[in-house]
Amino acid sequence: MCGIAGEICYGDRPADTEAVRRMMPCLQSRGPDGEGLWDDGRLAFGHRRLRIIDLSDNGRQPMTDEQLGLTVVFNGCVYNYQELREELQGYGYTFFSTSDTEVILKAYHRWGADCVTRFLGMFAFAIAEHASGTVTLARDRLGIKPMYLAETPGRLRFASTLPALLAAGGVDTTIDKVALHHYMTFHSVVPAPRTVLTGIRKLPPATVRVIQKDGTSTERVYWEANHSRLQVAPADWAGELRERLRLAVERRMVADVPVGVLLSGGLDSSFIVALLAEQGQTGLTTFSIGFDAGGGESGDEFEYSDLIARKFGTTHHQIRIGQERFLPAVERTVAAMSEPMVSHDCIAFNLLSEDVAKQVKVVQSGQGADEILAGYSWYPPLAGVDRDKAVEAYAKEFFDRPHGALARQLNPEWLTENDPSLEFVAASFGRPGATTAVDAALRLDSQVMLVDDPVKRVDNMTMAWGLEARVPFLDHELVEFAAACPPEIKLAQGGKGVLKDAARGLVPDEVIDRPKGYFPVPGIRHLEGPMLEKVRDALHATAARQRGLFRTEYVEALLADPNTPRTTLGANQLWQLALLEMWLQDKGI
Repeated sequence: MCGIAGEICYGDRPADTEAVRRMMPCLQSRGPDGEGLWDDGRLAFGHRRLRIIDLSDNGRQPMTDEQLGLTVVFNGCVYNYQELREELQGYGYTFFSTSDTEVILKAYHRWGADCVTRFLGMFAFAIAEHASGTVTLARDRLGIKPMYLAETPGRLRFASTLPALLAAGGVDTTIDKVALHHYMTFHSVVPAPRTVLTGIRKLPPATVRVIQKDGTSTERVYWEANHSRLQVAPADWAGELRERLRLAVERRMVADVPVGVLLSGGLDSSFIVALLAEQGQTGLTTFSIGFDAGGGESGDEFEYSDLIARKFGTTHHQIRIGQERFLPAVERTVAAMSEPMVSHDCIAFNLLSEDVAKQVKVVQSGQGADEILAGYSWYPPLAGVDRDKAVEAYAKEFFDRPHGALARQLNPEWLTENDPSLEFVAASFGRPGATTAVDAALRLDSQVMLVDDPVKRVDNMTMAWGLEARVPFLDHELVEFAAACPPEIKLAQGGKGVLKDAARGLVPDEVIDRPKGYFPVPGIRHLEGPMLEKVRDALHATAARQRGLFRTEYVEALLADPNTPRTTLGANQLWQLALLEMWLQDKGI
């Protein structure tokens, strides 16, 4: 796990190495264990290292193999690197390190850009061919590792974070109106390749982009889960799922440092702990977080996480957050965001990661189960909906507000004539495959919402503290299996029925049958006191008034009644506005 950056110039234009150097401080938290820079005329790569596999200097980056004529910068982990290494040795390759980074280099030399199809893991990388000047950029299937792009005539820059590209300079920071529409409508998610800034884009998940020396490029999607049925007996789905999750959890234990688990007390993370214990993992370290209650809501789920910790004998850390830590963490969390993310879970993950990083450098986490196994509230209403009515049904359940409401909330210059969020969903639902409305929603959510909400949240907040998070539910082979599972089996028992059946006998029934939980952060769900003043200050700031995104009357109405107006899914509308402004102001935009 690391931070990567670089500049690719076209033709004979020399790369601006100092621009790459300017990006490095923004990536330091992602890679606190070392820094490297490689300059080859029209190409410059930078890297910040977090030592997880091959702790020696042999694993440092940028990594160059002079014999093969290749240089790579890589962020992530290839879990099957040892098996690939043995295979490549059979082809005559010799290795100077024990790192997965070098395996990527050799695999690229052997199989070209198709090497990505052989990797089990999470990754974003750039590989330069010395002789041809070709550069290949790639991102893992589920978009677990990020890659942001800033392209101008004659040049392309890439980085693990959006702020790093801002630090390099020369970025068009005007607000993308379509992205703003998505932010306000599509549950604050801005689908790739857009970001809220016009001049910065992101490489989509499961995508390889090959850039020639003259700047011409090709881009292809190399993977997609197939939402067609497998021939599995209804009674066998749970057992098959358990075996696939067991393998996914086992794969993610590969490391040269200890691996812990973020234990929320919900089914997903509890199942991971249970499977690790079943595999004979001893001395397992687990972590849970809780907050002060507020607005009539509890701020912790320690009852359930403690139960799991006792049952499986983990070394458990219960992290309690009071107001003295909560308020300072808000600004720090916003600063750690590569894009504005409304979820109050961000603050929980930031604070949790701060404490966890003092104990371990790698953790497993339960993100992804809801998106692949139908655990959210908007899936059951789609069951039985005719396919030709699925788009409208999905929008009714998931969109934060109807398109028409934006005219009363955004100032006229920020409105779009059409409804790009609805058009985006319609285009996704209109593609072949995913024959039921639930399948279509799960396909869209796993490719877009999952990537640019929970997965990005976990990456940004853990890496802000040099902590590597691994997500076994997003093992792509497990995702493929879940996609093929009939919707009625996933929707059973109030959602994730097949996972609940898979967990029976390993996870206590009290956890399996409990109401769906989350990382509760009452201080954001119910804005009051100093937190409300932070929100007010952000929306009344000179920068906010000059930008003029939101109608004054809408802002003032929300400030007068800060906790009643909610989005379709119950998020605080005032926080949604304030978070965007806080992020823009933090980034100096």
